[in-house]
Amino acid sequence: MKNIISLLLSMLFIATVYAQKPKYKGQAPIKQVLTKSKPVQKQWKGTYSFDNDKVYFSNNFEGGRLNGIIKENDSIYTVLITSENTLINISPWYAFKIWSKEKKQIYVNLTYGNGYRHRYYPKLSKNGLQWTALDSINFTEIEKGDKNFGLESLALIVQMKLEISSDTLWVSAQELQTSKHVKKWIENLSKKTFISSKTIGFSREGRPLTALTIGKKNSKRMLLVISRQHPPEVTGYLAMKAFVKTISSDTKLAKKFRKKYTTYVVPLMNPDGVDNGFWRHNSGGIDLNRDWTIFNQPETLAVSQFIKEKEHETNGAFYFGIDFHSTWDDIYYTIDDSYQGNMPGLVPEWLDNIKKEIPNYNPNIRPSKKMEPAIISRNYFYSAHGMEALVFEIGDNTAREFIKEKGRVSAIELMKLMLLKI
Repeated sequence: MKNIISLLLSMLFIATVYAQKPKYKGQAPIKQVLTKSKPVQKQWKGTYSFDNDKVYFSNNFEGGRLNGIIKENDSIYTVLITSENTLINISPWYAFKIWSKEKKQIYVNLTYGNGYRHRYYPKLSKNGLQWTALDSINFTEIEKGDKNFGLESLALIVQMKLEISSDTLWVSAQELQTSKHVKKWIENLSKKTFISSKTIGFSREGRPLTALTIGKKNSKRMLLVISRQHPPEVTGYLAMKAFVKTISSDTKLAKKFRKKYTTYVVPLMNPDGVDNGFWRHNSGGIDLNRDWTIFNQPETLAVSQFIKEKEHETNGAFYFGIDFHSTWDDIYYTIDDSYQGNMPGLVPEWLDNIKKEIPNYNPNIRPSKKMEPAIISRNYFYSAHGMEALVFEIGDNTAREFIKEKGRVSAIELMKLMLLKI
């Protein structure tokens, strides 16, 4: 009972302190930037050993991020986390393992340097697979900003009190969902007879870019789903999984939908960034969601070519495109109603239906009237292919069960609506 109460208090702490009030008004207008590759700084991978204390830290795994560490005293260690290059948004990803030859209690300070602040509430795991949020009584913010929202509301340093032993403790900004986790998910999903997968290209470092086909391969009516252009945005990926799982289910609705529409999914757009533990960019040092239309990076180029190939092979069209991301709070970046693509009115009707189906849910919807330059996925999907498109952003600290529910309901309401519009 004591553990349950502690967990509930921790969840309440995260929901209140990290909820980011007032409601997020959305990002500033997107500006065109150069997307030719620039250098990234790879972190040293290995084990940081404090032999006298019998304490060890490691970043030597996919998704790991720890750039330096010092011992302050017998029980306090300060970790430095830095980004892969400069001019980057505040998405300070961290992930490392800790163990000790003796059971003990230590304090770990997270610092970021260069004016960056702590954003992601720590998650803990004993095996790198199941994760729980750090108990709030073991979490202290230092030099916290005085604003209610955004960067200036965050702390410069946070301190975690951790119990360590010979059993490895994993600490991460969000649940680890690296290439190997995504590959396993794809393999399990592809066991269904109506789902297949193929490599559509490769990242700069040679990792495969995989696309799932859900439904008939020659359908003229198509949808596109992508996620994880930005490595730390795990909550968007989790919503995408629930969305795709629902379309792939054995319900009458899903079966009927798959007879009329084929859904293509690229679940991991930036495998290099994810596996290298980057904050934002690919291994070319570029924000992929500024490279659409320009296509200087192989990841965006591969997906754009895949879309064109499917249109050519089927002589059909993509009616809907969705890009899953994460940000401070849940938000839908839509296209203004004055723009009409291959299925006019689809997105606003869909969002209205979602609102009706989820009790007390008031979606934060931010439509855009500016489609040019079409450097982000949503604008490109619409401008180049006529898709009814949006970016669906999930809050960093949105409850995981609610993320699944939104993904499920979103897929159900989309399938219903698109079947009615045939």
